[in-house]
Amino acid sequence: MNLQAYIAEQLTERKVLLMTHLIAGFPSLEANWRMLEIMAEVGVDLVELQMPFSEPIADGPTFAMANQAALEGGITLDKYFDLLRRSTQAFDFPHLMMGYYNTAYRLGHGPFCQRLQSNGGCGYILPDLPIEEYGDLFTESAERELTSVMLMTPTNTDERLAKIGAKANGFVYAVARKGVTGGHTDLGDELYEFIARCRQVTDLPLGIGFGLRSGDDLRHLHGHAEIGIVGSALLNTWQRDGEEGYRALLQDLAAGRS
Repeated sequence: MNLQAYIAEQLTERKVLLMTHLIAGFPSLEANWRMLEIMAEVGVDLVELQMPFSEPIADGPTFAMANQAALEGGITLDKYFDLLRRSTQAFDFPHLMMGYYNTAYRLGHGPFCQRLQSNGGCGYILPDLPIEEYGDLFTESAERELTSVMLMTPTNTDERLAKIGAKANGFVYAVARKGVTGGHTDLGDELYEFIARCRQVTDLPLGIGFGLRSGDDLRHLHGHAEIGIVGSALLNTWQRDGEEGYRALLQDLAAGRS
């Protein structure tokens, strides 16, 4: 799949896209399937399906707990790819694998890309892998038309942002603030200044993540970014309010796209 072309097409119908996140195996694979069904009902644009890892350095307390619980509950890479395959066969939205480099390293770059592609994934996000250490992962990905989503952060120097921008494809994941997932993000001048820095080094769509919680948050991105990425707020809502609360939040987020 040409993810950049898909994003451009979706943006003809709304001002910003909605990318949602879930962690495979938490709270259970059965719950994951219900989450995916609700995402499809609401019409989310992209989904980020995370493979749990024991040391998720980019994840805040909510996701760190969920990663550990999923691993203790028996999630494996085979079960992850089975969920990915079933989901990509059942639902139309593109699926990105989110995980940590250990997974690709253990499998080997070629087998990792082959498994991801054969199970329907369109790309991946590996937040702990610096661009200098990708090696042949770039070529293995390109051969299978997989998107390597790069992260840009407010702490990156302009020189570093330029290096990331030169390697990025599909879209860029712009981290809305310093720190880890799950905290509150102030959608004000500081964020818009960071977005402007990113725009100077890439023409790719920008996805804003870390701390988005509502449809109003997505509306604040209109005219500034192409994708709003929501994860912790959804997981917290599922834990606190169950399926109906989860659906209500997704509906609110979806309404914030236009």
